[in-house]
Parts: sequence; structure tokens; C-alpha cells
Amino acid sequence: MTQIFNRRSFLKTSAVATVACPAIMTSKRSTAQNVIGKGDLQFECQHLYPQLPSQYSWQTTHNVAVDPDNNLYVIHEGEASKPDHPSIFVFDSQGQFIRAFGEQFQGGGHGLEIHVEDGTPYLYVAAYQQVKTIAKMTVKGELLWQKYAPMQSGHYASGEASNPQRVWGRNRFLPTNFAFLPNGNFLLADGYGSYYIHRYDADGNWLSCFGGSGQGRGSFNLPHGLWVDTRKGGDPEIVVADRANNTLQIFNLDGDYKKTVSGFGLPANIDTNSDLMLVPELVARVSLLDRDHNTLLTIGDDRERILADKKESNGFTIRADETKWQQGKFVHPHDACFDLEDNIYVAEWVSTGRITKLTRV
Repeated sequence: MTQIFNRRSFLKTSAVATVACPAIMTSKRSTAQNVIGKGDLQFECQHLYPQLPSQYSWQTTHNVAVDPDNNLYVIHEGEASKPDHPSIFVFDSQGQFIRAFGEQFQGGGHGLEIHVEDGTPYLYVAAYQQVKTIAKMTVKGELLWQKYAPMQSGHYASGEASNPQRVWGRNRFLPTNFAFLPNGNFLLADGYGSYYIHRYDADGNWLSCFGGSGQGRGSFNLPHGLWVDTRKGGDPEIVVADRANNTLQIFNLDGDYKKTVSGFGLPANIDTNSDLMLVPELVARVSLLDRDHNTLLTIGDDRERILADKKESNGFTIRADETKWQQGKFVHPHDACFDLEDNIYVAEWVSTGRITKLTRV
């Protein structure tokens, strides 16, 4: 009802304002130029949406999440050389800064999810690089528990939990993202480390794992993100963004492989609302999928230019040059999520940070 009332109010106000002040027409045209998408899936694109207070700076944005009050949480990787700088920032739905915390994740901030338990929202954080940890916090930043490499899994080098170092490899713990199961347990993707999906109980105790390094059908090449899809029209499923294989892999809740969905460009993570699946792709676009994993729409697509840059420079250089970023186009979507009004926030892997808000038209 709120959305209908707001839309009617907007239409009524716009009609009066157009007669009273013709200059509004210019503003309306400008807004229309920022709309991307098509049909029923159109969004006003606002890059650099929330701004940090002057005492803080973005240091490569990584992930986004929204709490039950529709507040936005952003984690950046952060620089290890700035240990007193927060890595997590909170904004209201209008982009106004609320608070910051998470200094302990500086230099490794990565995964971020909000999970509501018995009516209370909690924040789950995954950190990689030299930090190599996962944690559960209150939404105000109070630490409830913190865990390190699950050595009982048998997949990690000696000392990986007790003495984390900035060392990479398939026997290292470099966690990336979370997903939450209907029974209260949660899953963790060790996306940069062992390539296993770990299963934990609600208290953060390790239970089991599946996956490992491979080329698909239950094994992974950088399982960066994951989600539990509970949309109507099918059984609940685990969906893994198998980034370097350029696919989504689908599993039942026991971790048994079901199918592979191809056609992505380094898919980085997943989110759903009641109807749509949201897949940010590191190669310059965001895709929206239906319940059968058919792509309905891609938005902000700038793959041709980004891939040409990579080929020409032997690396992704546009991410470090804001003068080459284009309105309505993405550079490197690293995470994305829906808010409570089905708007979308996109966090990009760019060195000075960028959060985009896509407001549903």
C-alpha cells in the first residue's frame, strides 16, 4: 500500500509542478536518462550513492546487505596499514551515514550478510587475506563469536587457524560469503582458499563440507558466492557462484549436485527476492533470473569495453580510473542485494569504492 500511495502522490505532484514550473521538465528528462533496464524491470541508476563522512575513505568496496529497517551495510576490504579505520559502514535508505565499526577486519574485509534469528538481526562477516576469519556480530558492531579455519575438516595447512598468514593456496582458509539454511545452520564458501563449501551449526560449530577444486558438477574453480533459494516454484536449493568456471551450480540442501547454469562472466554472488534471482558478474554487468534460472535481463552491461581494456593492458585498469567510468554502466560488480522495496544495491570491486543504488521505476 505504501508504494502505491507514494506513486500516486508523485504523479499528482508532478502534474501540478509541470504546469507551475516548466523547468521541472529538464529535471525529469535528466532522470529518464539515468533509467536502465526494460519493461517491468527498469531502474533509476544512482552511482556513488552513499557518501562517507570526511574522516573515512573507501578502500575497495566488496559486499552489501540490508537489515529489517532497510538500512544498508557496506564492507570494504580496507588497508592493513590503516588498522584504526573501520571496514563496515551503515547508511539509512536515503544514503545518510549512521555508524561505522569493524576495524578488526581491515585489510581483509569481504563477505557480509544480515540474518534474522528469533526476530533479531545479526551481522555475519567473512574476512580473507591475512585476517582469515568469520564472525557474528550485532548490527551495532558488538562481537558475539569469531572463528578461524575449520582444521577438523582436514583441508588446511598446519597453523592456518592458530597463526593466520597472508598465504594463498588450496590448503589455506580464505572465506568469502555466507548462506543460511532453513534449519538454522549456515554455509560458508571458502572461495579463495580450499574451494570447499563448509556447513556450520547456528553457533558457528563446523559440521561438514562439500566441493573442492575442480571444473564443475560438484567441484569448483573459485566458489566465490552462494545463496539458499527458497522462492516458490521449486524445492529449496543451494546456489553457488562458481566464478572462474563462469557458472552457477545448483545443489539440494544436502549438498548433492543437481545442475549447472552457464553463460555468466565471473559470477560473484547471489541474492533473491520473492520472484527474482540477482547475480552480480565481475565482468561488468548484473543479471536477473527467474525461478528456472533463465536470464530475464542484464543491466549496466559494459563487458566489451572492460574486456578490451583487460586484453590491451593485461589487467583491469579501468577500475582504478574514475574518469573512464560511464553513467549506467558497471565496471566490476562484486556483490548486489535487494532492499525491502525491491530496489538493488551493487558494490563494485574498484579501488576507490563504488556503491550504486538501482531504484525500481
